Amino acid sequence: MSRSESRKRPRSPSPATTPQKRVSHVKLKSNYRDWDVEEVCCFLRVHGFEKFEQLFRDEKLSGITLPYLTESDLEQLGVSTLGERLHLISCIDALWQNPIDVKVFNDPIHGHIEIHPLLVQIIDTPQFQRLRFIKQLGGTYFVYPGASHNRFEHSIGVGYLAGQLVKALSERQPELRINHRDMLCVQIAGLCHDLGHGPFSHMFDGKFIPLTREGMKWKHEDASLKMFDHLISSNGLEDVLQNHGLELPVDLDFIKEQIRGPIMEAKSNGEGCSTRRSVWPYKGRTKEKGFLYEIVANKRNGIDVDKWDYFARDCHHLGIRNNFDFVRFLKFARVCEVGKTKHICTRDKEVGDLYNMFHTRNTLHRRAYQHRVSNIIESMITEALVLADPHIEISGTDGKLYTMSTAIDDMVAYTKLTDDIFQQILYSSKPELQEARKILNNIICRKLYKWIGQTQPEAQTKILREEFNELKDEVAAAIPSTPLDVQLVPEDFIVNVVQMDYGMEAQNPINKVRFYCKDNPNQAIKIRKDQVSQLLPERFAEQLIQVYCKKTDERSVEAAQKHFVQWCINKNFTKPRDGDIVAPELTPLKPDWNNSDSDSDVSDPKAELQLYRNANSYRSKVKLFK
Repeated sequence: MSRSESRKRPRSPSPATTPQKRVSHVKLKSNYRDWDVEEVCCFLRVHGFEKFEQLFRDEKLSGITLPYLTESDLEQLGVSTLGERLHLISCIDALWQNPIDVKVFNDPIHGHIEIHPLLVQIIDTPQFQRLRFIKQLGGTYFVYPGASHNRFEHSIGVGYLAGQLVKALSERQPELRINHRDMLCVQIAGLCHDLGHGPFSHMFDGKFIPLTREGMKWKHEDASLKMFDHLISSNGLEDVLQNHGLELPVDLDFIKEQIRGPIMEAKSNGEGCSTRRSVWPYKGRTKEKGFLYEIVANKRNGIDVDKWDYFARDCHHLGIRNNFDFVRFLKFARVCEVGKTKHICTRDKEVGDLYNMFHTRNTLHRRAYQHRVSNIIESMITEALVLADPHIEISGTDGKLYTMSTAIDDMVAYTKLTDDIFQQILYSSKPELQEARKILNNIICRKLYKWIGQTQPEAQTKILREEFNELKDEVAAAIPSTPLDVQLVPEDFIVNVVQMDYGMEAQNPINKVRFYCKDNPNQAIKIRKDQVSQLLPERFAEQLIQVYCKKTDERSVEAAQKHFVQWCINKNFTKPRDGDIVAPELTPLKPDWNNSDSDSDVSDPKAELQLYRNANSYRSKVKLFK
């Protein structure tokens, strides 16, 4: 026999050869919660933990107990090595993360996404399905034909992205000890964060409620907490939550704190508000896991999955380019210690992309959310709802009747309040709804209040909220020196003050972000604006003042425009873009409104002086002819 043939001949096993490890061929049930003790031991053998089989047998641990096991439980059980404990916990978490009965949703933004069965049970409730009938962008749909998407799909997207971020952190940093309870709670918070929105989304809590419930500080997040409690109790989901490993009531507190902030000290602040406390203010999770509160609604710097979804979703439906790529953030996100707390950080090279994110937010507000036609349509809808409010009856708990403005006090009634109220009023035959019907019909027929113009206060001047109601009086009182054929009163004007910022009023939100370098991924650093680029904004907040006239005839609109220009002169506001066209006799009176032929934005002082002299001469001639 040749040497090559002898190499190919299979060798017979030697008596001294160590026998191969025998693996049980027990067929595991698809649902791990139905496993008995022997099936749990089979699971341990499959993953190389056969030496712990007897420990699990002695304690009679079945599949239903697996989700509740913690790292400390395994240590007490006898799994002495930290690495083995973490590896075993990771294998058990994988059972939850990839359940057999997962549902697949085909989302236009995120593609085919897998939704955990517990989240599906929450989605399949009347309280969540209500979001199908609330437009994501409210009155903007009357301007952008594609903006027909609703809060329903946005909420599912936020729940999905919340899961993606928390899973990425868990896989990248096992030492954070993020367990399946944390992951489920974060996803549920993302899913349910918008449960409290009313008809036409932000129009309801931003315009309607302040007019009908004066002095009441109410935000849709307040209703989201009440609606979430109502969803759980009315659908009997307490046992379902516990069967999936959640601990009540602590995990319910954790979910609600992610939506609204600390339950005991919640404030009606906008996005990006800070929670500076010497004592840890949260009950749901300890300070060690405080970074989990930055995923759904980030109160520290405003970078959260809620924005990521509505940026991508709104841009898609509006036809506006989205310049922020949240997938890159997921790749580079990690948790670092900042002082005595842990925060979600990103790579130093991603700082420019974060400025792009806030620039995208600003672009969406300018081009869509605060569009001048969108705003006046929402003002007209609000006016109609205020007129109709006393005459709308909504059945609530025990058959008690509520109006639209009081339905926020009862979640049974509030569940029935959606955008459909527009059609209910429009097609109603009640005589007391005639005025409201007329306004809504004018919206349908595009007979809108007339746009007068837009201006801004000086850079260092800010109009306070308590002054908003006085503005239309000031516009009506700003009568130009040239005679007008029409007399206008404050009720003829609508003045909207729009706050434009990066989410934290005048502050730069990037100053609240921490970064890490490639060479030291555990060290958090701060990056100043001047380290990034010289072309970034100098200021991060401004106010826009939009003025409309309810009278739509040509003479009234012309008079309203002159009132507006005169008001801008009186208040030292910026010059309206069409000021020279609508009121040429007024604009020369203000020297710094000179339209220079120079390409520079800086005015020539000598030219301004000459214009001032010309203006005085013009005023003298006007007085002579009077």
